[in-house]
Amino acid sequence: MSDHCRTNASPGCALTLLLVDAARAVEAQAEHALAEVGLSLAKLGALRHLILSAEPLTLSQLAERHCCGRSNVSQLMDRLEAEGLVARTADPDDRRNIRASLTTAGRAAYERANQLLAEHERALEERLGAAPRAELARALRALRD
Repeated sequence: MSDHCRTNASPGCALTLLLVDAARAVEAQAEHALAEVGLSLAKLGALRHLILSAEPLTLSQLAERHCCGRSNVSQLMDRLEAEGLVARTADPDDRRNIRASLTTAGRAAYERANQLLAEHERALEERLGAAPRAELARALRALRD
């Protein structure tokens, strides 16, 4: 966003652009924090879906939950598997399918990432204050839903 938009309430500076600009800044900060443990938001998202699932997920299920294409999930799984964070196994009900599950290292990486993001959120709360942070969270949920 231009400096003019940051400092002036001109009609051309829509709330939408401000939200997008803020989202990009927060995303970049989160990516930087996660890079310290060798993760990204995409990797963390995949690990989260696997943690929340009661059983290993097929790559199609993971793609659906992660809101991306199966080819993207396959590439993401390649990287996570190479890093020892996930394991792929044949689906016992349909050998044509592959299921992904977390390894012990994957669970540990997920926990470390959550700690880093909790620190990141504490820093956001320090900048905003507790009440404004809660109001912002409420407003963002309303916009998302």
